[in-house]
Amino acid sequence: MNLADLNTVALAMVTPGKGILAADESSGTIKKRFDAIKVESTEETRRDYREMLFRSQEAMSRYISGVILYDETIWQNARDGTPLIKLIEQAGAIPGIKVDEGTQPLPNCPGELVTAGLDKLAERLKKYYERGARFAKWRAVIDIGKTIPTMTAISVNAHALARYAALCQAAQIVPIVEPEVLMDGDHDIDRCYEVTERVLNKTFQEMRVQRVALEGMILKPNMAISGKKSSTQASVEEVAQKTIRLLKACVPAAVPGIAFLSGGQSDQEATAHLDAMNRIGGLPWRLTFSYGRALQAAPQQAWAGKAANVAAGQQAFVHRARMNALASKGEWKPDLEQKAA
Repeated sequence: MNLADLNTVALAMVTPGKGILAADESSGTIKKRFDAIKVESTEETRRDYREMLFRSQEAMSRYISGVILYDETIWQNARDGTPLIKLIEQAGAIPGIKVDEGTQPLPNCPGELVTAGLDKLAERLKKYYERGARFAKWRAVIDIGKTIPTMTAISVNAHALARYAALCQAAQIVPIVEPEVLMDGDHDIDRCYEVTERVLNKTFQEMRVQRVALEGMILKPNMAISGKKSSTQASVEEVAQKTIRLLKACVPAAVPGIAFLSGGQSDQEATAHLDAMNRIGGLPWRLTFSYGRALQAAPQQAWAGKAANVAAGQQAFVHRARMNALASKGEWKPDLEQKAA
C-alpha cells in the first residue's frame, strides 16, 4: 500500500467546489427510475443515459471530482466506441466502482440486513484497478425501528465495511466507507443522531482493528435528519448543527473528507443542508456531496429517453452539479434555484 498516493486520490475526490456523482444504481434501481420516466431499461438505454451525463463537459470538468460506476458501466463503451471510463478521465474526474453486491437478510435479526460481496473481492479489485478505477464504494444499510437496529446488525456491518476498506487499500484503491442510517421511518432527528453515533463509532473502531489507514479513505455518511414519516421535521439549521456535532464526536481528523449521501432528500433539501454545514466552518475535514438521485432526478426527467433531449438533460445536470458545488463551499443561495427555473 502506497499511502501517499491513496491520500492524493482521496484529497482530489474532495477538491473544494467539486463532489462525487453516484451513478452506480443497480439494474433493479435504475429500472425503477426509468419506469418513472417511461423509458425501457436495457443495456443500451442505460449506456445512452450515462454517456449523456459523462459527456456533459461543463458539469464533469467544473463540478464533479469522481464518478461511482456500476459493474456493467465500467466495461461499457460509448456509441462511438470510447470506453465510458475514458470519458470520465478525459473530463478530469476520477473513475470509481461500487463493489458491494447488495444486501441480504441478517440471520436471527428480523428486519435487518447485511451487505454481501467480500468473497473474491481482492480479485475483483485487481481487475477494476487495471480498468482504471481508483476508488471504490461499499454501502451498509442500517434501519431504525422500535426494536432495531440491534448491536448485532451494527457490528456485522461495521466489520464488513472495515474488511472491504482494508482490501481496497491493499489493492491501491481508495475506499468510500458508506454506513447509511436510513431516513425511511417515523423517528425524529435525535433518534437518528443516537443511532448514527453508534454506527460511526463502531465503524471506526473496526477500521482501527483492521489497520485501515484513515488518511487514505473517504466517509460517506447520512446526515442527522428526521425520518420521512416523522411528525417533527428538523429545520435546515438544526440538521446542519447536529450533523456537525455528530461528526466532530465520531470522525477522526485524519480522514481527508466527508462526502454525504442524499438518502432520499429532495434536490434542494440535500443542497441546503450541505450548504448550511459548510457555512459553519472550522472543520478538520472537507465536506462535499456524493449524490445519486439528488443529482440525477432532474436530468432524467429532462432527457426522458429521447436523443433530442440530450442537451436539456445535460443542462439540468449542470445546474444541479453547480448548485451542490456552491453548497460544498457554503456559497449556495435559494434564489439561485429560482433564477434557473
